[in-house]
Amino acid sequence: MGEKCVLIVDDEMDMRLYLSTLLESNGYRPVARRNGADGLTSVQENRPDLILLDIMMPGDGGVVLYSRLKSDPDLAGIPVVMLSAVSEASFRHFLTMLNARRTTPIPEPQAYLEKPVEHEHLLQVVRDVIG
Repeated sequence: MGEKCVLIVDDEMDMRLYLSTLLESNGYRPVARRNGADGLTSVQENRPDLILLDIMMPGDGGVVLYSRLKSDPDLAGIPVVMLSAVSEASFRHFLTMLNARRTTPIPEPQAYLEKPVEHEHLLQVVRDVIG
């Protein structure tokens, strides 16, 4: 089947480079994008096996991208792991508020990791989600 593709969407170049190197050296095929708009285009073009998604980015941030992905029947099945400096409690509160206004709730991500994340823990989450 080949390497599993992991899309990294993060506005910080250092983080994209770090995650790309970590994933590639562990047998995955990373694709890195710097914002939500580029991330959405990349999802549509590459159909990644997993998305590592930052929340705080200029323009359409990670929550907007996540909402779009989970609202699109063609893309909703792609697992997403949130990787952000924003606390998990803050993200979950925002998701609860967002869902209060929707008829179809946006599901929780597969995992939520707060930065900085220990690399072995990140790799274990990736393995648990996509193998």
